[in-house]
Amino acid sequence: MKDILLKNLNRSIAHFFGAFLFILILAGCSSDDDATGGEITVNAVFLQDVNSTVPDRQVEFVRLGQLLRIEGSGFTGLKRVFINGYQTGFNPVYVSDTSMLIRVSGDTPTVEAADEVRNTIRFVKDSSEKIIEFEIRSSAPQITRISHTMPKPGEEITVYGSGLIEVTKVVFPGDVEVTSGITFDEVDGEFFTVTMPNGVATSGGSIYIESANGAAYSPAYFNFKEGVILNFDGMGGIGEFGNTIRTTQLESEVIGEGNTSQGTYVPHRPEGTGTFPAGSNRLSEVFTTGSESWRTQFTPFFPTTTPLDSLAFQFDIYVPKAWNTGVLQILLINNFNGGEWSGGTYNYVPWIVDEEREPFMTEGWTTVTIPFTDFYNFEAEDTEFTFADLLAFREAATYKNFGMFFNNTDVLLSNVTRSPSDIEFAATPTDVDIYTDNWRIVSLEVPTVTDFPE
Repeated sequence: MKDILLKNLNRSIAHFFGAFLFILILAGCSSDDDATGGEITVNAVFLQDVNSTVPDRQVEFVRLGQLLRIEGSGFTGLKRVFINGYQTGFNPVYVSDTSMLIRVSGDTPTVEAADEVRNTIRFVKDSSEKIIEFEIRSSAPQITRISHTMPKPGEEITVYGSGLIEVTKVVFPGDVEVTSGITFDEVDGEFFTVTMPNGVATSGGSIYIESANGAAYSPAYFNFKEGVILNFDGMGGIGEFGNTIRTTQLESEVIGEGNTSQGTYVPHRPEGTGTFPAGSNRLSEVFTTGSESWRTQFTPFFPTTTPLDSLAFQFDIYVPKAWNTGVLQILLINNFNGGEWSGGTYNYVPWIVDEEREPFMTEGWTTVTIPFTDFYNFEAEDTEFTFADLLAFREAATYKNFGMFFNNTDVLLSNVTRSPSDIEFAATPTDVDIYTDNWRIVSLEVPTVTDFPE
């Protein structure tokens, strides 16, 4: 009888612990479910853009660098996210069970991503994962520079920037469209080439492109012939006084490859001048007449209130032989002795690259763009200059001639970079040939392109 009671007691204890263990297992499962939030579901993806009139917009694609809000369920317990196979960091603070925020890294592969992970977002938890198909695009294309902004019809130009993959259409000012003969950098998307068509508007403006990464505009400085200050062919006048280059010293022989000269142009070492010695300024100089009125000529296109950082001086240049000493000093007025690194001047020194001397030359004619805020009297970053300030500076001058010197003196790197340095580039005698043409004022404004209607 005693044995039977003991067996029953043991059986009851076993049942109790069995039931208790079962409850613990259920509790453990419930706790695990609470921690992981169950299976992940994704209902919608929204682009977060505080600069848009629609700051929270449902989208079907995203670009590198953009911020997403992903809506669904089961995000609790999320450990990792892979976008196009690239593990992308996120802040757990911005994760709830029903939504999360994540920014697409600029390092995310796009066209180079493996086929099996391209255009996918993968969410990973300890016990499960979810993969959704979602288009991942590179950053919006950008145009930063055009090799020649006033080419002749039939000449090829190179357009530089980023994201310029599979460019299929180029629209020039005057709505002149080109869809054939476009070649592009298939690896990095840093440039494309296109031939200048006939009929491009002389009023100029931006060029517009369409590519695999979307659309983009260039700055509004293409073919802006109404901005010409002096082209040595009748637009503007050349001043002849003192030691300036005379009209008889201008040249007109066709020179350059690819992009060739356009009529008459100025040589900055005129024929018969000989070698430029080291240690001398104003070795050649060329100016406008000084009678021109920028206010009359240019304010119909650029109101006096135009921010000065949206305007630039542009000119075309041809350098057939290596240039590695001397600078081309550009002067807003004729009130300098040569060699200044201050005031209403700017010194163009293309042979200093990454703080080292690197010989500069061009195969054909190319365009140089110098924002007016790079001129030394307008370079202060804490001052918001306008076109009115530039006009007032010129109009207050006794000699209003706009022009250029060639100086061949030593160059301090600190003058070029505008930051401290002890490096100095010693001048050497030179026979460099530098030609310029089509001096002009242009706009740096870039029309806005958006992926979505506002």
